[in-house]
Amino acid sequence: MLWTLIVVFFMVVYFFILFGVIMDIFRDHELSGWWKAVWLLALLVFPLITLLIYLIARGDGMAHRNIRAQQAAQQQMDAYVKETAASADPAEQIAKAKKLLDDGTIDQQEFDALKKKALS
Repeated sequence: MLWTLIVVFFMVVYFFILFGVIMDIFRDHELSGWWKAVWLLALLVFPLITLLIYLIARGDGMAHRNIRAQQAAQQQMDAYVKETAASADPAEQIAKAKKLLDDGTIDQQEFDALKKKALS
């Protein structure tokens, strides 16, 4: 039972690293399509050796690409939060609600509820 648990653990770690390397191969814009194909073919033919070679040879670049991707995601999140916070102006919310009321999308009761929520 313990041996099975150890084997399963290392299989999960292996697949986690394998998928991380495959994602990095496709994320790397510096590699040409041919080199990407060579790396993927090598992963199919000699998986463990290719993983080790890739991690040794391109591990530093892999970390930098991962950091850049995280920074880009953080910038997108910050921009979204700023955009959402900017639209939290009560006058703007009431104006949007009034437009919905004029268009007939909401009725007077819903407009009053939105107005009350914006002012509170």
